[in-house]
Amino acid sequence: MNRNIPVDVALRVRHDVGTAVTVSIRDQELVSYVYGAETDPWECPAPFFHPVRTTAGNLVSAHRPHDHRWHKGVAMTISHLSGENFWGGYSYVRDEGYQRLDNVGSLRHQAFPRFDVGVDRLDLTEQVHWHNARGRPWIEEHRDIAVHGVDEVAGTWELTIASALTNVSGDALEIGSPTVFGREAAGYSGLFWRGPRDLTGGTILAAGGLEGPGVMGQRAAWLAYTGPHDVVDAASTLVVVPDPSAEDSPPVWFVRNEPFAAVNPSLAFAEEVVLPAGTTLWRRYRVVIADGVWTAGRVERYLEDNPW
Repeated sequence: MNRNIPVDVALRVRHDVGTAVTVSIRDQELVSYVYGAETDPWECPAPFFHPVRTTAGNLVSAHRPHDHRWHKGVAMTISHLSGENFWGGYSYVRDEGYQRLDNVGSLRHQAFPRFDVGVDRLDLTEQVHWHNARGRPWIEEHRDIAVHGVDEVAGTWELTIASALTNVSGDALEIGSPTVFGREAAGYSGLFWRGPRDLTGGTILAAGGLEGPGVMGQRAAWLAYTGPHDVVDAASTLVVVPDPSAEDSPPVWFVRNEPFAAVNPSLAFAEEVVLPAGTTLWRRYRVVIADGVWTAGRVERYLEDNPW
């Protein structure tokens, strides 16, 4: 990681208290973490990262796209949680398809016990409470966030997200996805990235020589998505790297490049994961945001040079 950023290009952090934290380098915004937005309850109010930009300023996240208003940049979600929807929008019901149900919950920011701004990184610890559609406490989340590794010359920076989900519902919680309930290739559940329109049709690469839409439903230690932008003569790459020490490592991936760009290391792609009452599910991810088109070889070299 780049630990020697000159003071004149130090990270700049703006905290709009109660709404968002925005991180910039020079005059270029890299990311906003929006934790207090007013959101339609059907879209599942929750903290999210948007806009997310490369060091060159190219946008690599989408917010409320017309096809799925509940897609919001990079966000922690669970589409099926013991009958509750912490994803937003329609819920997939076995043999009935997507239905509009009164089951959409919310993820509410409680506090930042840690808010550390350094010259070259921002570290946040956040408490997030998950309530179901009737307001019942479902999960208490301890979330650690870091913006770091900014390298303007290489055109890279990293967003690290660690999430500890503790079941406070009093009953076992069943984590699932539409695929668990019968829809093929729709195993989304967990940390989810939605890309902007111009990255539709991009290139999908993954560890082990995997590539293309066929990575859907496969296990891999990392996944990269790269593609060109409209208007500017430039391309961007996003690499998601789950912690190799996690109990599901390597995870099963939900990924699409058509009809839109999306990446999700699924918590429960095709089989439910049971979280007993009082227990905690822990996951951690690195998201590398890079300017340019990366090959699998370049991803591997970067990860070798910048290990966990």
